[in-house]
Amino acid sequence: MDYPFLTVLGLLPLVVAILVALSGAKAGRVVGLVGALATLVYAAGIIVYVKVTGHSVAESLDWLPIIGSSYSLDLDGMGLVMVAMTVLLVPAVLVAEWKTGFGGEGRFSSKTFVALVLLVESFSLMSFLSFDLLVFYIFFEVTLIPMYFLIGGWGGAARGKAAAKFLIFGLAGGLIMLFGVVGTTVLSAETGAVSLNFRVLATQALGTGWTPKIIFIAFFIAFALKAPMVPGHIWLPDAAEESTPGGAALMVGILDKLGTFGMIRVCLGVFPGESQWATPVILILALISIFWGALAAIGSKNLMRLIAYTSISHFGFMVMGIFALTSQSLTGAIFYMVNHALATGALYLVIGYLIKRRGSANVDDFGGVVNVAPLAAGFTLVAGLASVALPGTSPFVSEFLAIAGTWTRYPVIAGIAVVGVVFAAVYVLWMYQRLMTGPVTPQTEKHITSDLTWRERWAVIPLVAAFLVLGFWPRPALGEIGPTSEYYMQTASVIDPVAQIEGGR
Repeated sequence: MDYPFLTVLGLLPLVVAILVALSGAKAGRVVGLVGALATLVYAAGIIVYVKVTGHSVAESLDWLPIIGSSYSLDLDGMGLVMVAMTVLLVPAVLVAEWKTGFGGEGRFSSKTFVALVLLVESFSLMSFLSFDLLVFYIFFEVTLIPMYFLIGGWGGAARGKAAAKFLIFGLAGGLIMLFGVVGTTVLSAETGAVSLNFRVLATQALGTGWTPKIIFIAFFIAFALKAPMVPGHIWLPDAAEESTPGGAALMVGILDKLGTFGMIRVCLGVFPGESQWATPVILILALISIFWGALAAIGSKNLMRLIAYTSISHFGFMVMGIFALTSQSLTGAIFYMVNHALATGALYLVIGYLIKRRGSANVDDFGGVVNVAPLAAGFTLVAGLASVALPGTSPFVSEFLAIAGTWTRYPVIAGIAVVGVVFAAVYVLWMYQRLMTGPVTPQTEKHITSDLTWRERWAVIPLVAAFLVLGFWPRPALGEIGPTSEYYMQTASVIDPVAQIEGGR
C-alpha cells in the first residue's frame, strides 16, 4: 500500500490523545470528542473504500526477520466489525462522561480521562488490525496501562485496589501469553520458514504431541483471563464496581473482547487441532461461566457488579459458540462480541446516570424511578431486554446463531445453555422491577429530580439505534463475518454436521 490506511486509523486516537494532553482542561474534552468522531468517520471511510473498490488495505513491513515477525496489519470481516464497534462506543463514552474529572473529582484532571480513553481506543484498534502474533501481543498487553489508570483515577473508594487487581490478572495473563509467543516462534522455526504472520502460521504444521498442546493451553489461559471466564473472572466485578460507568463500558465492551478475539485469531487460527482436542473441557467451562455469571447477577445488590456478572454469563455463550466449531456458532460468537458491547455499553451508561443522581449503586436505594425519570427507565428497559437477547434486537440474532450452531454438533451442551437464557431474563427483569416500578420511594424522590438531559440521551441513542437496526437487518454485519467463519472452519479442517449429513445422502 502506498498509503497506510490502517496505521493511520490505529494511531489517529493516539495523536488526538497527545493533543488533548497539551490542551486546557475544557478544551481537552472538546478536542478529544472531535478526534473520536473523526476516527469514526475515517473508519467508515475505509470500510466504504474497501467495499466499493475491492482493494486491499493490508500493510506489511519487515520488523524482526530473525524471528519472522513483521509489522502486518489487515482488515478481515472479524476485524472490520470489531473496529466499527470500537469507533462507535468510544464517542458515546466521551459524551456520557463529559463532566468526569471536573470539580476536583478523581485523582487526575478531566483531560487526562479523555486522553486515557483515546489511548484505549488506539491500542485496541491496533490489536484488532494486527496480523502478526508479536505485534498483536504487544498491543494486547499495552491496553492494560491506560485502563489501569482509568479504573484507579476515578470511580469508587476502593478503586486503587480494584485497579491493582485488574493489572495483576492482566500481567499474569500476559506473562503466560509471552510463553506461548516464544513457543510458537520455536515451533515455526522448526518448519524451516519461521514466521509469526497469522496466515502463514495457519499453513504450517507446528509439531505434534504435547508441545503444541501446552502452548495452546498457555494462549487459552491468557485469553480466558482477559475475557473473562470462570474461574479467572474474579477481577472483573471489582474493577467494574469501582470504575466510572464509561470506564466499565470500555472494559467489558472493548478490552475484554480481546480475549474472545484472541481465541479465534490465535487458538483456532494457529492451533486448530489443539482447539478441537480441548473443546470438551472448554465447553464445560463455558457452561459454568453462563450459569455462574447469571446466578451471581441475580444475587448481586450493586448495579455495577450486577452488570459485570451478566457479562461473564454472556462471555460463556461467546466461548461456547467459538469452540463448537460450526459456521453458525462461530458467526454467532463474533456477532455476539459486537452486540454485547452495544447492549451492555448502553446499559452501563444509563444506569450510570441514575447512580450519579442517587449517589449510590445499591439496588435497594432506588424504587419507582419510572415515575420521576421515565426516559431513563425506558432506556434501561430497552438495553436490559437487548442484553437478554429479546427478538428484534441484535443480541437475539447472535445468541440464536451461537446456540443453534452448537446444537448441530453438541446438542446436550446447547440444551443446557438454553436454560441460561431463562436466568438472564430473571436477573434483568428483577433488576428493572426493583429499580423502576412501584411507588416512588423517599430516597428516589429526594435524589432523582430530573430525567436524562439531551447530552445523556445522545450518548445512549447511537448504541440503542445500532442494536435495533442490526436486530431487524443483521445482514450487513453477518455478510462481513461469514467469510471469516468459513476461513477458520477451513483452517480447522472441519465442516458443519448438517453438511456431513447432506453429503451422505
